[in-house]
Amino acid sequence: MWSVLLIIGFTLLSGLGDAQGFIHAGKVWQGDRIVWSEAFKSALGFQFGVFMFWLALRYLKGFGIVSAEVQTLLWFGVTIVGVAALSGKFVRWHTIDQAISVTVLVGIGWLLFRTGG
Repeated sequence: MWSVLLIIGFTLLSGLGDAQGFIHAGKVWQGDRIVWSEAFKSALGFQFGVFMFWLALRYLKGFGIVSAEVQTLLWFGVTIVGVAALSGKFVRWHTIDQAISVTVLVGIGWLLFRTGG
């Protein structure tokens, strides 16, 4: 049970760190100039995210989850939801767009399951 909680926690932290990295990366270029504070925040988010992902992989391996596709799906799911939630824009999407985004995530999971990922 403890390992499952660690997997969930580290995966959530990984996705949220990378989500912050993506959000700040989108602000790095203002016109033709680089905004170093945004680049730094982006790099910190990504570094934190990858470190948390490595920790999650340690415990995923204990459950026999060694497929890069499955590991990436977990990270991707949390990251994309994190970007949508942390940017504050997801709640302003039309309901159909929100439903389609959830369907896309479910579809990726389905393909991984069906193809043996």
